[in-house]
Amino acid sequence: MTAHPTRVCFELRVRPELVDDYVARHTPVRAEMLAEIAAAGRRNYSLFLGEEGHLIGYYETDDDAAAQAYLAASPIAAAWEAEMAPYFVGLAGRPDQAATPLTEVFHLADQLADAGRTLS
Repeated sequence: MTAHPTRVCFELRVRPELVDDYVARHTPVRAEMLAEIAAAGRRNYSLFLGEEGHLIGYYETDDDAAAQAYLAASPIAAAWEAEMAPYFVGLAGRPDQAATPLTEVFHLADQLADAGRTLS
C-alpha cells in the first residue's frame, strides 16, 4: 500500500421515484459484488444519498486505473452495473464508468503534513 492512496469522489443522480428501491438494493449489496470491489483494490468505499436522488460516492485505492480496468472486465460487476443502470438519470453506459468525477480541493491530513503537523 502506498503512503498516499488516491481518493476518488463521484456523483450520480438516482431517479427520485426509485430511491427507496435503490437503497434496498444496497442493504446489503450481494456478497460477490462486495468481493469484486475489494479485489479491484477499492477500500473505504461509501455512498451518500441526498435530496432528490443526489448520490455522492467515495473510495480510496492505490491504482484507480487498475481498479477501473478490473471492474470493467468483471462479469460480476458488469451484471451488477446492468441492474443498477435504470436507477440513474442521464447516464450513457455503465454507472461505474459514467459517473461524474469530483475534484478534491481540500484534505486535512495532507495539509497538516505539508505544514509539518500531524493529527493526534
